[in-house]
Amino acid sequence: MFDSWLRLGLDTVRLGMEAQTVVALRLAKLSLGGTAAQIEAQRMVTEKLEAAAEAAMTLAAGGTAERVVRDYRRKVRANAQRLRRG
Repeated sequence: MFDSWLRLGLDTVRLGMEAQTVVALRLAKLSLGGTAAQIEAQRMVTEKLEAAAEAAMTLAAGGTAERVVRDYRRKVRANAQRLRRG
């Protein structure tokens, strides 16, 4: 039992660190302005709403907090890769 709590804690810390990378990359993109910045701002809001709804559905269906954090981390890493490319 302690192992699962420790794993959840570490994964949550990793999620926070990875999310800060995405925040920095997004701020850089938004600071340039233009169409790309507008698209990114819209994408950011849409993704947050979708992720929150998906997390709620996961929990409502009996999923675990570990699953929610794992799903968020996957999405955050995908965003970081996309933003680093351009």
